[in-house]
Amino acid sequence: MKKVYYLKTCNTCTRILKELNLSSEFVLQDIKAEPITVKQLEEMHVLSGSYESLFSKRSKLYKEMGLKDQKLEERDFKHYILEHYTFLSRPVFVFNDQIFIGNSKKNIEAVKEALG
Repeated sequence: MKKVYYLKTCNTCTRILKELNLSSEFVLQDIKAEPITVKQLEEMHVLSGSYESLFSKRSKLYKEMGLKDQKLEERDFKHYILEHYTFLSRPVFVFNDQIFIGNSKKNIEAVKEALG
């Protein structure tokens, strides 16, 4: 399955999606309107190798909750991502048994390359 986890209200996400002009084969999931499930997160974890790689340390809540001052473990990252959508580093592209996490220029170039 070809899937994108994103936030409709995030200008960066919408800009990237517009730039990539994805085919209709892709399923877009607005993680605020349709929260990610445990199963979906676990599938992302298998591809990424860690929950930390899926976790956004740029989230406002990360600083507000004082999480940057705590030593978080894998189960903590999983818990927070499931608890609040802003903790997922986005957008997340999943296709061809590959995962691309975040909005860095390098990552988006890798998505473009993988799309062919």
